[in-house]
Amino acid sequence: DADLALTCIDNNIDAIRINPGNIGKIDKIKKVVDAAKNKKIPIRIGVNGGSLDKDIFNGDSKIKAEYLLESASKHIKILEDLGFFDIVISLKGSNAIETIQAYKMAAEKFPYPLHLGVTEAGPKDIGLIRSSAGLSPLLLEGIGDTIRISLSDEPEEEIKAANRLLHDLGLKKDYPTFISCPTCGRTQVDLIPTAKIIQNYLEENKINKTVAIMGCIVNGPGEAKHADLGAAGGNKSWVIFKKGKVIRSVSNENIVEELIKEINLL
Repeated sequence: DADLALTCIDNNIDAIRINPGNIGKIDKIKKVVDAAKNKKIPIRIGVNGGSLDKDIFNGDSKIKAEYLLESASKHIKILEDLGFFDIVISLKGSNAIETIQAYKMAAEKFPYPLHLGVTEAGPKDIGLIRSSAGLSPLLLEGIGDTIRISLSDEPEEEIKAANRLLHDLGLKKDYPTFISCPTCGRTQVDLIPTAKIIQNYLEENKINKTVAIMGCIVNGPGEAKHADLGAAGGNKSWVIFKKGKVIRSVSNENIVEELIKEINLL
């Protein structure tokens, strides 16, 4: 909507996402472009599989990477013809493979920054996997300038997921590294709730250290010896260790409180 775009620009928004070919007449498009150019506000052309021009995919029920690219090219040309080049591009499909293909082709064809994402990725459990599958190969090849992990969940969960993904790919250093084992027959402590509490504490307090929660003292300190701090479960109790060296024992009831104390000393 051109009027909404102009209102956003008037209020000094950082950027707008709009597909110029969908606005309508060229005079409306030019008003938006001129306003954005005057305030040096970039325009993101956001193509996704659910809003492709009908004349491009001709009723094909399967969205293909080529269709996403063709649609983006059409909208980019409109802006370029109006002398606007402060452009960002996104080509989001709900299929991870086609999204990867579309972005790879876009990286070769266009000189503009790419905003990565898999659209309509689903609820948290599905969306995290689908988004990781679609974004990781691109990021590891150096493709992409910004990302969004789209989830049917609270916006804060999207931000956490994006930070975790970038951190695990080595693209974001200032973020906690949290390790926990999947439990086994040797586990005799409340590992899962303890792990969730400690993970949340690290992230909420932006403690950029490596912390491990392990299910048993047989393997825990050794497997997580690279951690700055860790805890490993025993017989209804825990040991706390630093860099693989056990420093003291703690009861199951007090492990969260005592481990947080140690975290705050790091």
